[in-house]
Amino acid sequence: MALLSILYTIIFSFLLYYILNLFFGKRYPLPLPPGPKPWPIIGNMVQLGPKPHQSTAAMAQTYGPLMHLRMGFVDVVVAASASVAAQFLKTHDANFSSRPPNSGAKHLAYNYHDLVFAPYGPRWRMLRKICAVHLFSAKALDDFRHVRQEEVRTLTRALATASQKTVKLGQLLNVCTTNALARVMLGKQVFADGTGGIDPQAEEFKSMVVEMMVLAGVFNIGDFIPALDWMDIQGVAGKMKKLHARFDAFLTWILEEHKLKPINEMKEGGDLLSTLISLKNEDDENGGKLTDTEIKALLLNLFVAGTDTSSSTVEWAIAELIRNPRIMAQAQQEIDKEVGRNRLVTESDLTQLPYLEAIVKETFRLHPSTPLSLPRIASESCEINGYFIPKGSTLLVNVWAIARDPNEWSDPLEFRPERFLPGGEKPKVDVKGNDFEVIPFGAGRRICAGISLGIRMVQLMTATLVHSFNWALPSGQLPEKLNMEEAYGLTLQRADPLVVNPSPRLEAQVYVG
Repeated sequence: MALLSILYTIIFSFLLYYILNLFFGKRYPLPLPPGPKPWPIIGNMVQLGPKPHQSTAAMAQTYGPLMHLRMGFVDVVVAASASVAAQFLKTHDANFSSRPPNSGAKHLAYNYHDLVFAPYGPRWRMLRKICAVHLFSAKALDDFRHVRQEEVRTLTRALATASQKTVKLGQLLNVCTTNALARVMLGKQVFADGTGGIDPQAEEFKSMVVEMMVLAGVFNIGDFIPALDWMDIQGVAGKMKKLHARFDAFLTWILEEHKLKPINEMKEGGDLLSTLISLKNEDDENGGKLTDTEIKALLLNLFVAGTDTSSSTVEWAIAELIRNPRIMAQAQQEIDKEVGRNRLVTESDLTQLPYLEAIVKETFRLHPSTPLSLPRIASESCEINGYFIPKGSTLLVNVWAIARDPNEWSDPLEFRPERFLPGGEKPKVDVKGNDFEVIPFGAGRRICAGISLGIRMVQLMTATLVHSFNWALPSGQLPEKLNMEEAYGLTLQRADPLVVNPSPRLEAQVYVG
């Protein structure tokens, strides 16, 4: 009975707030951007549907590339064109450099102690600098080049062993990316058996990462109607807490095991975690010190953002190439000419493979790992294209819609790598945040910290798989009928995992060396 009274009180309060706001709400000096009419109280939340990147792209066709949505009590602006995205992420980047409060950061990312969701400020800059110097600098990437190549070689052997058998490619790709990153971060693999069969531990880890991406991509009602947060109507917060407990147990085990290493061994270890532990006793420029919680939060970011994003992108690339045998044959011809058939591709070969690079760019365009950018918040009110953006508005950049904009791309739904080659429509466009027509890693101050590593890893894996194997679908499946539907989360997964039959195309000794 008491609960029913509380619910009636909440509903009455919301209706009263809505009516008062309707007649006496804020008046702005300029109009808000256009957008669909919101429902009472919940706003436009229902209109987003299960795939918000697609629904907001469709809305942009009606309301334009700068839209205003009302999500509960929160103003949300959506950028769905390159020029509008540049206004937010370049011209007004400083004003949109922090994240809005959200349940994912609170329950999954150690209550904003991580790099991805931390407020813009000294602590964020410290964590960003640590990654930039020790993990993602040109020197660090070159120093650990052999690690990536060894893990890709292991992947190649696993696929050769499975020759003519059906394999779930995404699973093996995820083991490869996770072990490659773990060796740099921790000095060891996390899946000791990376040789190919379905490692239950690896499968569980991937499912945890995918679940985190799905939960983090949910528009949680409590984030937009704070009075309802405690009710956890969708059950999202509860799922997040349970998942966090699983990740925390995994990360705590890794951290405590690492601390048992002798100090001198840790200093000479060369892995990121040893460096982080050694930095705990040093003050940053503002007198703060790195804590165990921040270390685990940073490891969580790197494991989640640096593994499934790369493996999913490569899975999309191979799916597109299977559907386009002409492009596959041309890529194999280019790599054969540069590398031959008696060794595997190395990272030093990649600069000599322009068609392969174009294939990767086209994959990033059509299948960006993060279709809707991570949200940002307006620190102050501002004007964009003659419209008023209120302070506290949440910004979403529809990376997926921008990359499929017919005003920017001819035949935007067609997989056509030639568009990035000399003579194509976008020969000078890159994916590193400077050209807003395709920004799979974001742009501005909060651009993905691991962009250089991500590009290298995706190029190396894609080149190796294209060069080392011919690919066929299971018996009875036609390439042109391959399901390319998306499953929405914070990262863009395939609705149906790619199941393939690889057959080796290089000299036999390559797969056993």
